Amino acid sequence: MSASSPGYVRRYTPERGMLGKLMARDSVVRRLDWILLLSALALSAVGSALVYSATRNRTELNQGDPYYFLFRHVLNTGIGLALMVATIWLGHRTLRGVVPVLYGLSVLLVLAVLTPLGSTINGAHAWIVIGGGFSLQPSEFAKITIILGMAMLLAARVDAGDRAFPDHRTVVQALGLAALPIAIVLMMPDLGSVMVMAVIVLAVLLASGASNRWVAGLIGTAVLGAVLVWQLGILDQYQIDRFAAFANPALDPAGVGYNTNQARIAIGSGGLTGKGLFEGTQTTGQFVPEQQTDFVFTVAGEELGFLGAGLILVLIGVVMWRACRIARDTTELYGTIVAAGIIAWFAFQAFENIGMTLGIMPVAGLPLPFVSYGGSSMFAVWIAVGLLQSIRAQKPIAA
Repeated sequence: MSASSPGYVRRYTPERGMLGKLMARDSVVRRLDWILLLSALALSAVGSALVYSATRNRTELNQGDPYYFLFRHVLNTGIGLALMVATIWLGHRTLRGVVPVLYGLSVLLVLAVLTPLGSTINGAHAWIVIGGGFSLQPSEFAKITIILGMAMLLAARVDAGDRAFPDHRTVVQALGLAALPIAIVLMMPDLGSVMVMAVIVLAVLLASGASNRWVAGLIGTAVLGAVLVWQLGILDQYQIDRFAAFANPALDPAGVGYNTNQARIAIGSGGLTGKGLFEGTQTTGQFVPEQQTDFVFTVAGEELGFLGAGLILVLIGVVMWRACRIARDTTELYGTIVAAGIIAWFAFQAFENIGMTLGIMPVAGLPLPFVSYGGSSMFAVWIAVGLLQSIRAQKPIAA
């Protein structure tokens, strides 16, 4: 009986099954976006050098070990890579089926910050201290679940072929899903994370094809919400001081404006080629606070100069370019929305972080993706890279 005969049954053999699995894995590896992966790895490698330079002399922080933060930064990157691999292995479509569970867990973690489990670090009550010098910032993972949850709702009927774009009821449901974690994070208050989440929501709506009236309404609501937050006194005093220092750079240069003034001095002193890695006087003299996290870009500006800092911008630009290609090339709305949310997240957070060191954005306590020291942020961005790689690697489901 030939293979084309109606009664022909293809026999399964362990060898054929194993071969098929190996071929599938090889196909996934070949379909990965290696430019995206290598660019993100390069950013983390540069970040390792900058974190080491910023902390090797900080004996009050590194417990007398100059390699303390370097080791942990490399360890965080390694864990992040493992999470990326796990995300690719599971696939964004598999994760789509467990989004409600992931969303519920992320909301519980964010809520836990408001309980006695939460801790205040650098003025922000946004952390859960685990012990052994490790802490968790749940809002970083909430960014991912907001993207996945909104994408699941907005793309469900479109990918099924029932509608050409999300209807108003679906948009309301998606906005409600995002509103809950955003409201909790605002109560901490962690204004920087709220700003990122708001940009994510806007990008997701734009990518979904929802009516422009929703986008305009969302922008108007955000402006109104910002005014209410200010008028109702929800912000802590240190956050108000940051905005005041941004509006008036000459305000209290030894107090609320100290960070941004020292950051600009460090970057400006680097010139074209910098003072040399580990040779920055502002960095060695510990003039810039939080230089391994929020102000890590100042180390690049001072020690690597305009060229070195420009390289970081180029690498971030390459990551954005490859992510945009993935969003454009996918054939399912779900993948497009997820990629668009990640693009908005990375782009805005990088712009805010670098902008606040240059004085063109208010200080908001946001890390530079892949570069700044911090476990939660590193884990989250590498999970996001795993989602992008999964969208690119998985072939469209045959109709």
